[in-house]
Amino acid sequence: MKFALVIFETHESRRRIQADRAAYRKEYEGWIGGIAASGKLVGGEALETEHTAPATVRTAADGTPMVTDGPAHAGEETLGGWFIIDVADRQEALELAKSLPTPETVEIRPILESA
Repeated sequence: MKFALVIFETHESRRRIQADRAAYRKEYEGWIGGIAASGKLVGGEALETEHTAPATVRTAADGTPMVTDGPAHAGEETLGGWFIIDVADRQEALELAKSLPTPETVEIRPILESA
C-alpha cells in the first residue's frame, strides 16, 4: 500500500535547523536514507520554507479566485514536504513516521490508487 508521509515543520524543528543545519540534515537524511535503503521510498519533495512565502488561492462562492499571501492554514505547523512510501499496511507507515528523529509532525495519508 502506498502512503504519503506529509511533513509539517514546527517551531522546534525550525529552531534546530537554525542552530545547526548540518547536524539536523544528518539526522533527517539518515531517517529517509534508511527508508530508501529498505526499498520502501517511492519519492518525495521538500518545500522551500525559509526564503519565499507561500500564497493561497481560494475560490469564492461566486466563482471568483481570491489570492492571499501565506499558507492555507496558519499556525505553528507549516507544510515542509512529503514522501511517498510503499509498505505492507497502515501500521508499517505509522511505525516509519514514529521513527523520525527530528521534531516535525508527520501526517500519514493513504494514496488513492485508481482502478
